[in-house]
Amino acid sequence: MTTPQNTHRWRFFRAGGFDQVRLDRAEDLLHLDQLDQKLWVALSCPIQGLEFDRRTLELIDTDRDGHIRAPELIAALHWTGALLKDKALLGAGAATLPLDAIDDSSEEGRQVLAAARRILQSLGKGEAASITPADTSDIAAIFAAARFNGDGIVTPANCQDEALAALVQDIMERIGSDTDRSGEPGVSQAQAERFLAEAKAWCEWQAAARQDGAVLPLGEATAAARDAVAAVRAKVEDYFTRCRLAAFDPRAGGLMNGAEDDLKALATRNLEAGDAAIAALPLARIEAGRPLPLEGGLNPAWSAAVATLASAAVAPLLGQRQALTEADWQALLVRLQAHEDWLAARVETPVAELGLERLQAILAGDLPARLLALIAEDAAVAPEFEAISSADRLVHYVRDLALLANNFVSFRDFYTRRGKAMFQAGTLYLDGRSCELVIPVNDAAKHAALAGLSRICLVYCDCQRGSEKLSIAAAFTAGDSDQLLVGRNGVFYDRQGRDWNATISKIVDHPISIRQAFWSPYRKVARMIGEQFQKFAAAKAAAVEQQSATLVADGAKKVEAAPAAPAPAKPAPTPFDVGKFAGIFAALGLAVGAIGTAIASVVTGFLGLSWWQMPIAVAGLMLMVSGPSMLLAWFKLRSRTLGPLLDANGWAVNARARINIPFGTALTQLAKLPEGAERALTDPYADKRRVWPWALTFLVLLAVFAWVVLRGHV
Repeated sequence: MTTPQNTHRWRFFRAGGFDQVRLDRAEDLLHLDQLDQKLWVALSCPIQGLEFDRRTLELIDTDRDGHIRAPELIAALHWTGALLKDKALLGAGAATLPLDAIDDSSEEGRQVLAAARRILQSLGKGEAASITPADTSDIAAIFAAARFNGDGIVTPANCQDEALAALVQDIMERIGSDTDRSGEPGVSQAQAERFLAEAKAWCEWQAAARQDGAVLPLGEATAAARDAVAAVRAKVEDYFTRCRLAAFDPRAGGLMNGAEDDLKALATRNLEAGDAAIAALPLARIEAGRPLPLEGGLNPAWSAAVATLASAAVAPLLGQRQALTEADWQALLVRLQAHEDWLAARVETPVAELGLERLQAILAGDLPARLLALIAEDAAVAPEFEAISSADRLVHYVRDLALLANNFVSFRDFYTRRGKAMFQAGTLYLDGRSCELVIPVNDAAKHAALAGLSRICLVYCDCQRGSEKLSIAAAFTAGDSDQLLVGRNGVFYDRQGRDWNATISKIVDHPISIRQAFWSPYRKVARMIGEQFQKFAAAKAAAVEQQSATLVADGAKKVEAAPAAPAPAKPAPTPFDVGKFAGIFAALGLAVGAIGTAIASVVTGFLGLSWWQMPIAVAGLMLMVSGPSMLLAWFKLRSRTLGPLLDANGWAVNARARINIPFGTALTQLAKLPEGAERALTDPYADKRRVWPWALTFLVLLAVFAWVVLRGHV
């Protein structure tokens, strides 16, 4: 894309670690096409999941792909600027558009101004000097109040009489309908023309049968004759073919009547006339040159169908017959062939459901011409009603485009904290904190795969309010993550002030603060020691329980066996092994000595320092323990960025929008007492202080110190 020559003097502010353009004035917005898009914070954003007027976003999204891109925003700004006399209204984001601010020097401007006045008149505000988005919010109601609204769709309510309304209703039921701008179903020109064309074709098809007597040789009874022939045609053809075969070879006569075994199988069954095995046999007894009997000697399974053939087709077309020769059968088919050809040319259309009489009445009258004229009359006012849509577009653009640009081209609202950015869904209260960087998500697992690259500690929550549900991702940028656990509950307040129950479903863990990183090693060591003590205690408890159970079981066995066996001799006591215990005591002494020597070395070195060096040594020791963790956390906190968090929601963030430590601290507020609040420090349920742990510690330290002195280290 080629950037136009820059003739505008731009102003920038620095926030988030990069320069962002200031869009405070209308001229900034109207020259936005001259700003290099590499300086835009975002180049695309979805229209879903934003705290912004949905109607405005849909109007800007001209290609209806669900995203707003830079060219669409620029086009909306230029279109709005061309229709305003006072362009400062665009920069101010005016919620009310004065009518005299609409530039009527162009044809489009005059149409928009006239449309705005028409909207106000339809609302009973004919004397109003300005218009607002609330006035144009219900465009459907404005269109419904008018008989014609320019969309070329006619509803039954638009018709002048019942006959025309009935025709529109028939078309909607048989062909389909489109939705009128009023929201009601109606008929378009294409649907009306299709209905009339199919009605005409079906009527002409019906007329062809009446113009050619061969098509309906029996009039309305022809269809019944044709159905009677079709019902037995295959079986009659089979009969005459078998008879010709019997004439060709006399040996075939008996075989063509069916195998004897088949007849024997039928003899053992309970038979009915419609039995499939009977129906498979020939229509009548096969003989060379024998005509088909129409009364007696017929296969029981086919006798009713043959009787219908005789009464509905043979008698009316050939005369009364008791038997039907093959020549008669061929003559019958010839008499009905024209009807068969006519049926093959049938016009298949749902319009036929109305019947010939109704369709002929429609086509013979003036209803088709009146309907098409009514549709054309509605379409003729399209420019006027397109202007109503343009008036709605204009008032929304004047109010919202500046706000959108400051949340798209720059992230002014987010970084200056004058208000919430349009991607911030609300505030989450959880674990004594309030998080302001909260965005809606559809799939937490899919979102976290990309959003985790932001280096921000993210907490995904499932929120519910009655039957409504939503998912959010909240950024925790202050405090620590010790108590952030899956399953914990909080409360989420959306931008409308509604409260939702929020439950943590997923956590993407990253450092939150330097303080957390400082204490992290000590907490890990304390947690490890606690876990080891718990495992040791659990193992000992299990061993004691197992030993007790074994002793009880052994005792029970001994009691049961006591009457049958003499008491065992008392075992001789094991002699005391002095050497073994001497070795144990020697090992313990060495261990204690080694530990004492190590402690003595540390204490000696520490006591050998000057008084001012002692706190420095303690601080250095703590820095050695916490320093690596703090340094790693510092690097990660400096690299936190907003981009992946929004990209995972479909944005195209074009800048490295950082969230540094001071700004992150502002996005997550910790609990603190109000200014001037009174605080009582007496807690009746506080843990009682015990003196003996401190006394024991003091005695141990004193003993170590005395031992060091006695050994001559000091």
